[in-house]
Amino acid sequence: MSANAMVKAEGVHKSFGPVEVLKGIDLEVAPREVFCLIGPSGSGKSTFLRCINHLEKVNAGRLYVDGELVGYRQKGDKLYELKDSEVAVKRRDIGMVFQRFNLFPHMTAIANIVEAPIQVKRESKAVALARAEQLLDRVGLADKADSYPSQLSGGQQQRVAIARALAMEPKLMLFDEPTSALDPELVGDVLDVMRGLAEDGMTMVVVTHEMGFAREVGDALVFMDDGVVVESGHPRDVLTNPQHDRTKSFLSKVL
Repeated sequence: MSANAMVKAEGVHKSFGPVEVLKGIDLEVAPREVFCLIGPSGSGKSTFLRCINHLEKVNAGRLYVDGELVGYRQKGDKLYELKDSEVAVKRRDIGMVFQRFNLFPHMTAIANIVEAPIQVKRESKAVALARAEQLLDRVGLADKADSYPSQLSGGQQQRVAIARALAMEPKLMLFDEPTSALDPELVGDVLDVMRGLAEDGMTMVVVTHEMGFAREVGDALVFMDDGVVVESGHPRDVLTNPQHDRTKSFLSKVL
């Protein structure tokens, strides 16, 4: 395992009650890499993503982001859980975009974007607004700054959600099936924004059903099923020539 991985998972286990959802995940994501996770519903992909920024606590194993343990610090052989305030500081470096856009409905697009930089990073309103305007332009919504979420399509709301995550200037972006709640004709705009981020060198971990995006934009791909990594490799290799029967069976249904 390389020392400079942006994300590194070593034997990560996660259970909800008696149900073991992650059964020992080992993987690493290099800086500037677009890392795609595919697999059937319930395979543990979204849970793993939530563990990366400590929205879920792992039960065993270790997760590192940019060389630092997620949610814990190590002293000797023991791990000590960080306080919520310490976790929150680390989480600033990790942007997350969910299936559902989770925008504040009572705030305009631009207000949604400036909220965290002003409240969490204590940025001045002028600095936060200037960056928010740049980000809205970047996601193709410069003319929607004063629109409320209810006035935007699902695809537009998702692009505002991406801009909001980018406003914190994260070093890592997590996408949890960012297009699955969208009408098909709105998917392309969101994927175009993600393509642009990839071209700019943003490290991204993407849980997705968009195999075309994984093939074109992804640098690495993991197929998960039943809480384990079944197969991994370059997206084109895995998608065109899967080696495992479980991968072949899954891809035969989605491609």
